[in-house]
Amino acid sequence: MIAGRRVVLGVSGGIAIYKSCTIARRLTEAGGVVDVVMTAAAGEFVRPATFEALTGRPVVTSLWEPGRALLHIDLARAADLIIVAPATAHLLARAALGLADDQLTAILLASGAAVLAAPAMNDSMFAHPATQENLATLRRRGWTILGPDTGPLAEGPSDRPGRMVEPEVVVSYAVRMLRAPDSPLAGRRVVVTAGPTRERLDAVRVLTNPSSGKMGFAIAQAAFWRGADVILISGPTALEPPHGVELVRVESTEDLRAAVAQHVGQAAALVMAAAPADFRPKTVAAGKRPRANGDLRLVFQPTVDVLEATASARAPNCVTVGFALENGHDVDRARGKLGSKRLDLVVLNSAADADAGFEADANRVTLVTESSAEDLPLAPKIEVAETLMDRIEELL
Repeated sequence: MIAGRRVVLGVSGGIAIYKSCTIARRLTEAGGVVDVVMTAAAGEFVRPATFEALTGRPVVTSLWEPGRALLHIDLARAADLIIVAPATAHLLARAALGLADDQLTAILLASGAAVLAAPAMNDSMFAHPATQENLATLRRRGWTILGPDTGPLAEGPSDRPGRMVEPEVVVSYAVRMLRAPDSPLAGRRVVVTAGPTRERLDAVRVLTNPSSGKMGFAIAQAAFWRGADVILISGPTALEPPHGVELVRVESTEDLRAAVAQHVGQAAALVMAAAPADFRPKTVAAGKRPRANGDLRLVFQPTVDVLEATASARAPNCVTVGFALENGHDVDRARGKLGSKRLDLVVLNSAADADAGFEADANRVTLVTESSAEDLPLAPKIEVAETLMDRIEELL
């Protein structure tokens, strides 16, 4: 995702440093060139060899290494992004003052790269006015500050901020900061729908489908990584939304329609990956229907077609993507939906694919436009989402 991009990972001395090991590994796996710069205090918690093994690169620990007098300038100029994690109260204070008394603070002072910091400290230290003033200073200088979270600290339980955010959050924001400058989606709204809807039969029973929401959540993640302002409208699902994405929860197909109509007006792109119910009971019992009553016969009526119903709410140049789940890979049927629902692209997948689609972690789809049908091989849903976002960028 970030192949060849240069990242300086600054590590200061706090117990949360174990999370920095995961950050280093994940960024390296994503293709980043990661130079870890440790403060003297950081070396009291983790040895440099740990980070060297995780990144495959030498670790920087001192300003005074022979033959490397200008290393801080070289790293400062080469960096596409500087991450400080954990960012202790002491490190934040030195950075706010503009000190340059070790490699990390010297790099921070010499570089024009964006800075992403994840504070981690005792909750009282974080709440202290000095720390808050230092953070305010760094924010004014353009630093992006993540957290801290609430939760257990090294010294015991806490219900106040101080705990460093999880590594996955830091990595996700790092990818976003590295990729957004190259994406036409940066700073633009993307609305994504995901998951199933539920139509009530009575007070305790619903009509629904096996959609897990995984495809829509992956699309929301891919859009966030490209700098988009993402609104994820999701039916019932157990998935955690990507950090930084605005989540709107809905239940029925009518709820979905109303949410899309509310949020799509300013959207550059709308991706309808949800699997709404096509029918709902004509009448809904107020209580639970007793099984002892015998056979249950219901009359169903079609639900609203969300794409058709919200077409007038879209911005004139909104790139609109629909999903079509068919019994087979019926390209002609999918292409017919382009005009009837005012779509730019249809993602076609087959209900007959046992290894893809509903509840699976992978998908096999065909991207259908008026002039083309692009078959994508079976791949993890996040990879499918990345390819789909490539096509949306091209349409934009």
